[in-house]
Amino acid sequence: MKNKRIGFVGIGRMGSNMARCLHDKGYQVAAIYDLNPQIANELAVEIGASAYYTLSELTANADVIFTVVSDDAAMQSIFFGEDNLFIDASNRTFINCATLTPGVHSELEKVALQVGANCMEACMASSIPQARNGELFLMIGGKRELFDTHKALLQDLSKALHYVGESGKASQVKALVNMIMNINTAALAEGLGIGDALGLDLKMLCDIFSQTGANSRVLETDAADMIERDHDCYFSAEHAAKDSGIALAIAAANSISAPLAKATFEQYSKLTAMGLGELDKSGIAELTFKGRGSATN
Repeated sequence: MKNKRIGFVGIGRMGSNMARCLHDKGYQVAAIYDLNPQIANELAVEIGASAYYTLSELTANADVIFTVVSDDAAMQSIFFGEDNLFIDASNRTFINCATLTPGVHSELEKVALQVGANCMEACMASSIPQARNGELFLMIGGKRELFDTHKALLQDLSKALHYVGESGKASQVKALVNMIMNINTAALAEGLGIGDALGLDLKMLCDIFSQTGANSRVLETDAADMIERDHDCYFSAEHAAKDSGIALAIAAANSISAPLAKATFEQYSKLTAMGLGELDKSGIAELTFKGRGSATN
């Protein structure tokens, strides 16, 4: 696989560090595209790639293309816009890493096959340091033989790699992962907010949480940021709202009520409406600590 030309579309916090990781591991990261040409040029210079200014040019100059974009609309744009990645895409493989509505992945796979290309989803449950260090948690959906062909490449980006099933299945799992993470984040924020109002030592409180049924991965990753009001963005509140919305839609389509997910979705949507969508998801603590609402009202 290291003789293949690798391309990246979307080089924000995650995409840029995935590209750096593969470059460091000896892959030929050859082609970079981003809506912001300046950051595309800067990364291209850093890792010895070429920055392209149209999507069709990137397709022409890469064999395996990672897409790391924000949402369904962005994905539709790069694959179905006037200038798009499917132009002359025969024999190309697209590995799509965004958290999307499951049906979008299924549609992409169908159209890719029509133009002689391949698509798989590689949903990520990790953050920026893991992207840089090749320690992503990846959930793969698509054809099993396509996964097997690219397994070594995906292993070089990950510390945990799971083949989930047919196209769309990985995004279902990812939506549930993020739904639960977002609920846990909101619950921790409320617990710390109440503890603060009671005058408790919050670091002591977190230590007790960690040794009881209140423990969670979110406690490990977000508690200190909540207490210190450090909201350097690793996963934005806006994205948390989007992902909880995807989980709600999946639940609704299967006639399942998800009240906790709904309440959390509303809180992250509130942050976004307040202009705080670019805060790290732990920014939900601000609503609780400042008394402007909780995940239950």
